Amino acid sequence: MVPIASLSKMRTLSLALFAFAGILCGQTADPMPAVAVGRIERMRAFHSQFVAARNIDVWLPPGYDGKVRCPVIYMHDGQMLFDDNITWNKRSWRLAETAAGLMEKGKIPETIVVGIWSNGSQRHSEYFPEKALASLPQDIREKFVRLALAGKPQGDNYLRFLVRELKPAIDAKYATLPDGPHTIVMGSSMGGIISLYAICEYPEVFGAAGCLSTHWPGTFEKNATFPLAVLDYLETHVPPAKDHRIYFDRGTATLDALYPEAQALADVLFQDKGYGEGSFMSRVFPGDDHSETSWARRAGIPLEFLDRR
Repeated sequence: MVPIASLSKMRTLSLALFAFAGILCGQTADPMPAVAVGRIERMRAFHSQFVAARNIDVWLPPGYDGKVRCPVIYMHDGQMLFDDNITWNKRSWRLAETAAGLMEKGKIPETIVVGIWSNGSQRHSEYFPEKALASLPQDIREKFVRLALAGKPQGDNYLRFLVRELKPAIDAKYATLPDGPHTIVMGSSMGGIISLYAICEYPEVFGAAGCLSTHWPGTFEKNATFPLAVLDYLETHVPPAKDHRIYFDRGTATLDALYPEAQALADVLFQDKGYGEGSFMSRVFPGDDHSETSWARRAGIPLEFLDRR
């Protein structure tokens, strides 16, 4: 069982973190990220009928002219992807440089990256896999929803926003390859768990998912309750291995030290569902912590693995 105190602590820490970070959407002076290669276009305060408006930063590869159709990677926590100088912790994925480097070497095709900003204090509510709540004990579920999800689970609405609103807008504005095999969803921590949820809920939309430092515990303390709830959901929702690719990884330091047992169970579950070489990868990076610095260092691995040409 999960100590209720840990749920309250998680809610307090989350709110404090986002207040300190200053990444609540809707600020009037959100700076544009600078990148060394390619260019970024912003869809400012993108409106949704399902979730709160937020910025969308679209990275276009070098030489993009709208004539060649590109695969698309949809990534969560979009404000943390491109530019160290404008993130709250002065760290980023430096994803433009990594992606462009792989393209230059011919390891991946020209690819568009869609950075979806997270929504401050609503992040946990939007990123938690909503249908997994049904497998939690009632008392834990009610307290978790109240304390950690601000009283309103939004995971399903967040995915509706991605699939019904954002993706059609991206496909209409840019030269994309809109089919599932060329549409990837990726993120880290809670962004990893919502990426996994996305490919399970919409296997016809997303052909691949990259889940870095997947935050299985649901809270900031090790427990079995939340990982088992997610695994219970996965048992009946994992998409067919022949049509999909899944990437997992984890470090061993800070929050990532909470993940080995749950990740091991997930690895077995996916193997039981037919995933193997070519459709599944799960990596461990000793010494890596739970940070953009670590994710930047290894981001090229999922980018290359998840590409389907």
